Parts: sequence; C-alpha cells; structure tokens
Amino acid sequence: MVLPRRRPYGNNSFRRLVPVIALVCGGILVFLALVSFLMPPPVDTDHLRSRHNHVVPFGTGGGEGSNGALKLGVPIGGGRSNHDLWSSRFSKFYHGCSNASQKFGKAEDITVPNRFLMIATSGGLNQQRTGITDAVVAARILNATLVVPKLDQKSFWKDSSDFSDIFDVDWFIKYLAKDIKIIKQLPEKKGKSWTPYTMRVPRKCSERCYESRVRPVFSKRHIVRLTKFDYRLANRLGTDLQKLRCRVNYHALRFTDPILDMGRELVRRMRIRSKHYIALHLRRCYYGGGEKERKELGAIRKRWKTLHTSNPDRERRHGKCPLTPEEVGLMLRALGYGSDVHIYVASGEVYGGEETLAPLKALFPNFYSKDTIAMKEELEPYAAFSSRMAALDFIVCDESDVFVTNNNGNMAKILAGRRRYSGHKPTIRPNAKKLYRLFLNKGNTSWEAFTSKVRTYQRGFMGEPNEVRPGRGEFHENPSSCICEEPGAANAKRDQGSQKSGMEESDATRKDDQNMDDELEWIDPDDDEEEDDDQTGVQETGLANGSDLDYSVPGTEEQPELEEMLSD
Repeated sequence: MVLPRRRPYGNNSFRRLVPVIALVCGGILVFLALVSFLMPPPVDTDHLRSRHNHVVPFGTGGGEGSNGALKLGVPIGGGRSNHDLWSSRFSKFYHGCSNASQKFGKAEDITVPNRFLMIATSGGLNQQRTGITDAVVAARILNATLVVPKLDQKSFWKDSSDFSDIFDVDWFIKYLAKDIKIIKQLPEKKGKSWTPYTMRVPRKCSERCYESRVRPVFSKRHIVRLTKFDYRLANRLGTDLQKLRCRVNYHALRFTDPILDMGRELVRRMRIRSKHYIALHLRRCYYGGGEKERKELGAIRKRWKTLHTSNPDRERRHGKCPLTPEEVGLMLRALGYGSDVHIYVASGEVYGGEETLAPLKALFPNFYSKDTIAMKEELEPYAAFSSRMAALDFIVCDESDVFVTNNNGNMAKILAGRRRYSGHKPTIRPNAKKLYRLFLNKGNTSWEAFTSKVRTYQRGFMGEPNEVRPGRGEFHENPSSCICEEPGAANAKRDQGSQKSGMEESDATRKDDQNMDDELEWIDPDDDEEEDDDQTGVQETGLANGSDLDYSVPGTEEQPELEEMLSD
C-alpha cells in the first residue's frame, strides 16, 4: 500500500506571505518616487566651486591656457540676475511713432515738376541703407522727385546687386507716396536720355546746406546726381524730417520676398533649437597676436590709403577697439547668460578663424551661423552677393531676443536704432573703455568680483529706454524723435526706485552717471565732422557723357575705410 506524499507546511506559509511582500515593495517604490519628485535639483558643482573660490584665475588671454582656465573658475551657469535677461525694463511704456504731422505737406503739393534727384550710395549694405534713408529726406528738402538710388557696385564688396535685388522697390515707392514722389528710372526727353549734373555735398549737410548748395543748381539743370552718398545729411533736423527718416528706415525699406523667406527660415531654425537666442555681431581689431598678426593686418591696411596706422594699446585703452570673442563670452557669462544659451554669429569670416573663436565656443557650445543651420544649396542664390548675405544676417539679428555687438559699426548702429524703435529689445554694447581695464587684470581677481564689476560697468549699455540722451550719437542709432513714452512710464520708474534703500539707490545712481560719460565716446556728428576730402559742392562731371568720376574712370574710386568695410 502506497501512502500519499505529505506536502511541506512551509509552502503554504510562503504563498500566504507573497501578497504581503508585494504590498510592502510597492509601498517602498511609491515612497522613493515621491522622494525623488520632491527633492531639489542637483547642485551645479562648478558654479558652487566658483562661488567659494576667491583667488583662482579664470582667463589668461586666449588659446590653450584660456580653455584650461575656463574649467577652473568660470561657472557653467549664469548665476543670479536681478532682471529678466530676455527683455528690457519699462519697454512696454515706449513705442515707435513716426507718423507725419498735419502740417507736413503731401508729395503732390510740394514736388516741383521736372526736378529729379539721383543718388549713388556707398559702402556695404548697412552703410547704403543710411544713404537711401537720407536720400528720401534730401529729395523732400529739395522738392524733387527721387530716382530709385543706385547701389555701390564698384568698391571692396564688388556686389552687382541692384536696389530691386535686395529691397522691395514697389513697396518702397508705394509706402512713401504721400511723402515724396519716387520713380524707378528717368523719363526720356524727346526720345533721348537726360544728362545729370553730378556733384557731391559735404558730410552732415544740413537742410540749409542743401538749400544753398543744391537747390540753385535746379534753376539751370533738371537733374542733379549726388555721389558717394553716405552720411551726407545732418544728424539734427526738424521733427517731421526725422520722422520721415524713420518711416523710410523702419517701414519702407523692406527686403525682397526671397530674402525675407530665407531669413525667417533661419530664425525658425534657431527657435526650434531654443526658445531664446542671442545674435552676436563680431568685428576684428589687433588683439596682440604678435608679429604675424601685425603683418597680416598691415597688408589689409595698405589697400586703404586713408587708413592711418593706429596704436592698438591706445585704441583699446580708449574703448575704440572691439572686444575679443573670448572677452565677449566672459562679459555675457558675467551678465547672467549660462552655457545652455544659443548664440547666432552674424559675421563674415573672423580673422584667426577657429582659433580665435575657440574660447567663445568653450563658453557657449550652442554656437551657430547661417552656414551651420542652412544647407549650401539653400544659400547658393545669395552666396555670391555680399549684401544679400548681410541681409540674411540682418533679419536673424533683428528677430533675436538679445543682440550683442563688440563694435560700433554701421550694422550695429542700424540694428540698435531699429530695436529701440521696435520696443527696446535688449541690445548689449560693451562699455569697452572700462571693460578693457577689467580684462587686463582678470587673472588676479575672483569671478564674483569680476561679475559685479561687469554688471556695474554695463549699466547704460543694455538697450534700456533713455540710456542715451536724445540728440546724442547718430540718429540712425538713437532715433529719439520717433520714440514715444506712455503716461505710466515715470510712475513705474519711481515705484522701482522706491524699493531700493537710500544708500543703494544713491550708489547705483552715481555709477550710472559715471557710465553715461563712457557712452562709446559719443560725438555729436554735426559738430565734429570735417568738410571731407572732396571739393564740396564742386561739379564732378567734366566727362563728355556727364557721368561722375566715381563710376567711370578706373582706379579713381574712393576706397572705403577699413572700419566701414568690416562694419557691414
């Protein structure tokens, strides 16, 4: 007889414990999940280390040493900031206003029949933009019909683009129809073409200057052609004429649809990568790169007869030399922009190439240009035309959350003014004179002290409303006549000021006043412009066909200054 096998008692007990064990494990998992959710984010150890290190140098001037120093002392994050990094304080209380007053006569009422003004612009895209803007105002002063300006095709840039290749010419004519009559080309005179009287006016020619030098010519000739037309109109004009400048620059001058579409696509691709981005415009100066750099820049200088040999150390001491890419990066980090910020560089080929840019890329690895976010085939229609390529950069810079420039060239000025007019979008200009001294001693200071001084020195250089006194600087950079203030602005400023203690407020005010004296060495252009090297107001025709010397005799073209070349 076979007895039934006895089942172990332990198996039954284990089975009864399984649900209990599962319940306990589940509870532990839920507890760990809650702890993980409620825990604070991990500490930025690099930032923490830099906060407590008061003697570690954070930069040695570039190259390999600089990159090594970055790891030691410069934090990855931007640290705390007492204001929004991506918007300007009080900007909501200001807006662009450029409508004409009721006393500003209509074009059909002030235009004299058979009186035509022709303009030959000079320089790169942005320098020519100022010329086009001022040409409209000059034609208005002279009661003349403006012929669509001729772009510079013969100087350094060798860009064969016509006005209609870059700007929407039909929109330009239509938008300004109430202010001035504009035609695309001169009408024929009994089947023959007209012969213009060619002359040049001095730089910063005032309204009275045009009336005394140019208007009398129209009594004998129907067509006047003004050559090398860049900065040939005074900085100070009546309010209605200044507002006309703004209507031209900020409304009538619109890029062609292909340029706009490509530029907006570049902006879209930057936005896909990050909600915010900085656009950076770089320009080059002698940075102390030794004999090799001196020789190379010397060779460039030989191409411009009017360019004097400068003392780079003196230029930097006076704040007239652009910051290096590394210095720009350190300034941005000190202002609060961390390494996760995306940067678009709107410059041509930077002197020194990757070696020069390496320290900046180490600080901000999310580093882009139109060449890196667009395919070669997409840029091919524009690549052979410097002004069209510059127009793409202009659009990306204009749409950026923050625009940073290490120079005070034409592009920087035009964009600064445009961004003020469009709501004071943050525009950072380095206070180069004071930052130079700070960078000179950066190896012997702590990051905290460096950051504090950068933020102090940059007050008045961040694109805030009323940073620049009305009437100071170029009008294209500071279009004060075209910016209106809302009634609540004064109260908002007073409320914020009352939040500070008396000592802090007086100290901040004192520092702001000191910085106002460093406003990029603001010069009143109307007071300090020379009469120029030309025979002002003298006829330049002398050729049988009446064409001007700038465009007809090989080798006589005026070469632009190196500063003008690099600024666009």
